[in-house]
Amino acid sequence: MNANGSLYNSEMSNIYNNSMVRFYNHVFHELADPRTKNWFLMSSPVPGASIMFSYLYFVLSWGPRHMEHRKPYKLKNTLIVYNFVQVLLSIWLFWEGLDGAWLRKYSWKCEPVDFSDSPEALRVARAVYIYFLAKLSELLDTVFFVMRKKEKQVTFLHMYHHTVMPLVGWGATKYYPGGHGTFIGVINSFVHIIMYTYYLLAALLPQYQEYLWWKKYITTLQMGQFCLAFLHSLQLLIYDCDYPRWSLLLILPNAMFFYFLFSDFYKKAYVPPAQNKKDDDVNSNEKEKLVDNKNNNSYHQGEKNNTIITNGTTLNNKDKRA
Repeated sequence: MNANGSLYNSEMSNIYNNSMVRFYNHVFHELADPRTKNWFLMSSPVPGASIMFSYLYFVLSWGPRHMEHRKPYKLKNTLIVYNFVQVLLSIWLFWEGLDGAWLRKYSWKCEPVDFSDSPEALRVARAVYIYFLAKLSELLDTVFFVMRKKEKQVTFLHMYHHTVMPLVGWGATKYYPGGHGTFIGVINSFVHIIMYTYYLLAALLPQYQEYLWWKKYITTLQMGQFCLAFLHSLQLLIYDCDYPRWSLLLILPNAMFFYFLFSDFYKKAYVPPAQNKKDDDVNSNEKEKLVDNKNNNSYHQGEKNNTIITNGTTLNNKDKRA
């Protein structure tokens, strides 16, 4: 009996293991774009996932504990070089997206992925891959915040944005390196040209940082890009060009979520407290008016039915006279 049970368990284990192996091979090999699946960090999700887990562990646990009793690092020269490289990288990605796709042969309505080995298709696939690597390099933003003890900068918005974007970049490179979805990367690269230029100037000329008046408009640009991404992606519901419509389940909710996160950040960072209080007072007054109108309606309705409503108690007119 024990031998039969052991044999049964062994067979079930083999079936389970074989099923898992088949599933893994199907998802990460058979469905993958054969042109990109063997590129660095692309053959398996393990290397990329290891980088992301290491990043989260450093910025949320080990890094703050390591810096707790240490003075913040200045990192001025490091930040200058880093931001300068990011500006150049963003300019290159923006140009590649326009010149290699959107200003030449791509349709603004709906564009499928070209999985061929043509020079044009490989150029776009390579740009998507470099975009993914750029998102990985931007994890250093948070690392530098931790090393400089800028804890207030490590917000939920910052962490969510820097965690999601590398995952999106990896998935795009692995399965759909081109087509309709690259529009998001193009406008994001443009915003990053402006953003990292600001950071570069702030690191290079800290004494003139008060004259960099356009910082808040970077946040406005970021909110604008999510609106454009939402509207452009929404066209997949109207036009069919073989680009996967299921991608909208990821793109649309994230675009809305990012928009509201950045909008909340803008309000807290750039809208004066007095204005926020004024808005709250207006909302409070509107609520009070609604309550008053409701009470008045209840009072008149009570009169009509020979009743008086007072302090939450309903009395009949006869009872009142008595």
